[in-house]
Amino acid sequence: MSHSLQGKRILVTQAADFMGPAICTTLTQHGAEVIANTDSLSGLADLSTLIQAAGEIDILIANLAIAAPSTPATEVTEAEWQQVFAALVEPLPRLVKAVVPQMIARGRGKIIVMGSASALRGMRRASTYSAARGAQLAYVQALGVELAPHHIQVNAIAQNFVNNPTYFPSEVQANPRFQERLKREVPLGRLVAAQEDAEFVAYLCSEAANCFVGQVFPLCGGWVTR
Repeated sequence: MSHSLQGKRILVTQAADFMGPAICTTLTQHGAEVIANTDSLSGLADLSTLIQAAGEIDILIANLAIAAPSTPATEVTEAEWQQVFAALVEPLPRLVKAVVPQMIARGRGKIIVMGSASALRGMRRASTYSAARGAQLAYVQALGVELAPHHIQVNAIAQNFVNNPTYFPSEVQANPRFQERLKREVPLGRLVAAQEDAEFVAYLCSEAANCFVGQVFPLCGGWVTR
């Protein structure tokens, strides 16, 4: 099988949500030992216990998601802003602080952030969500440059219109208005399949992808380039 991950121990956060299920299945098929953590990391100031329980981690998949609010910008409350950043942004440096020392000690490692293309193209009524997803991507770029000398690759996938249970559940996909939006906004003309996304994750986890530093890969069926 291509992109063999045999012997790799991969921690996937929030594994029951967003891209978690597809990623866990695909990485396992590629031979990885997957540690699927299903906890919400929002509000947890110290994630060292989570990392210690997981043991030696070759690759971290930071898969973070929430039910995205659709509040007009002038109506966004302080509580909404704080809640969105607590779920999507604040766990990242805490995960890094907990997992990177062991990667530096081994002289290798990978971190992949499952992000959103909403940070790359403006969307109405998405100011808090887009801002948080944008913070994720800026963090990845800075962290990627800092950790590259330690042979640790940090990259992100910025996705939209990818089939997943959090943002595109079956009832949304069945809605005629959504189907029309898909045809209008996505050059691909369909949702990207979950496995297509997960296979790209598997590639980034592999030794074939050791050359990428702090990069953001749009995966959205052409939505950001339209």
